[in-house]
Amino acid sequence: MIKIATRKYLGKQNVYDIGVERDHNFTIRNGLIASNCFNKSHSTAYGYVTYQTAYLKANYPLEYMAALLTANSGDTDKVQRYITNCTNMGISIDPPDINRSGVDFTPTAGKILFGFSAVRNVGQNAIACILEARNETGEFKSLADFCDRVDLRAVNRRTLESLIYCGAFDKIESNRQQLINDSELVYDWAQSRAKDRASGQGNLFDLLGDGFSATQNKRASNAFETAPKSKPIMDFTAQEKLQKEKELLGFYVSDHPLKSLRQIAPLLTPINLSQLADQREETRLCAVVMLNNVKKVVTKKGDQMAILQIEDLTTQSEAVVFPKTYERISSILQVDTRLIIWGKVDRRDEQTQFILEDAEPVETVQMVMVELNPQQAGNMEDLHRLKTILQEHSVDKEKAKMPVIGIIQTETSRKLVRLGWQFCVQDSRITVQALQNASFPAHIKSLTGS
Repeated sequence: MIKIATRKYLGKQNVYDIGVERDHNFTIRNGLIASNCFNKSHSTAYGYVTYQTAYLKANYPLEYMAALLTANSGDTDKVQRYITNCTNMGISIDPPDINRSGVDFTPTAGKILFGFSAVRNVGQNAIACILEARNETGEFKSLADFCDRVDLRAVNRRTLESLIYCGAFDKIESNRQQLINDSELVYDWAQSRAKDRASGQGNLFDLLGDGFSATQNKRASNAFETAPKSKPIMDFTAQEKLQKEKELLGFYVSDHPLKSLRQIAPLLTPINLSQLADQREETRLCAVVMLNNVKKVVTKKGDQMAILQIEDLTTQSEAVVFPKTYERISSILQVDTRLIIWGKVDRRDEQTQFILEDAEPVETVQMVMVELNPQQAGNMEDLHRLKTILQEHSVDKEKAKMPVIGIIQTETSRKLVRLGWQFCVQDSRITVQALQNASFPAHIKSLTGS
């Protein structure tokens, strides 16, 4: 009996998904794959293509991942998973750039550049107009220059706003809110100029700038400098920028709200959401996530519960909140917030679910940091004293959810160790005071580092 690992055909550009998704094993008996009844020739073809794509991924990872992202640009979950895979491979993904991006994901300068086709509200006609204008007369120098040179019948206001919000103009002007305010004036200005050109007329500023001296249809090279501008304004906050990116691209590109927690989060969450299916049922887990959506559900008894859409740096998933838990934590279940969640794995109908039992906003999590020297770490009496203090402050298991981190300091190293969930405490400040009174150096540390 032989086993062969097959790969899923992506249906575009002869690209096969290998090394990213889980393998599907089929048992071969008498030359047939029992699961799907593939014959030997079919299995051989799969194996051959698998070898080819494995070779491409190993030797041309940049080009391979760019093709894979392009082939799956319509599937947000897969694109996010592949972007995470790129990060793990050391490949950076650059946001869309009005002067560099093409139609699809493009390998360039050791990175993968986001393609216009994956940006919502930017159609094929708009992309064609943008690339044609850029190829004919060079890079765009400003928002006004862009509006003046592209066909505004194809690039409408909604398209322009989408390009600004997703960061495509950041290299020209990083203040996205200023660009959004300017666009209202600039778009009307560019439309007026387009009508004048169509009728063979110029405006006063073009005449002053000698814009029609050669031919009536020739534009002044510096005409965009005369475009109207709105009053200076502060830029969007980092969180507002990321929210718009998520809305238009389906995921975060220029940054991620959870990236700043990447160093400390593994202390609390030894697994990520992409590993959820590998965990044993009823295993108690903890995850640091973004809350993307809350779907309220009413049970047959009339109680409210919720199904949450969550994500971390690796993938998106669902979490179920049953009525008793929902009643207790519903006030903190706000979309676009960072949460630390506790729960367990549940499997139904071959699907893995995260059953959420508790949650806390990341900003309010206060870890207890207790320092131990090597002598204390190896002394049973000191460890028993530490254990007793922590147990005294973790009596109410429903409220005791603040984690305790042990710091073992030696002359040459410093190790951080998360103590078991049974030692989570209810009040970090009172616990720290009790530890200090017992001669254990301890302090409070916010999960956000502030």
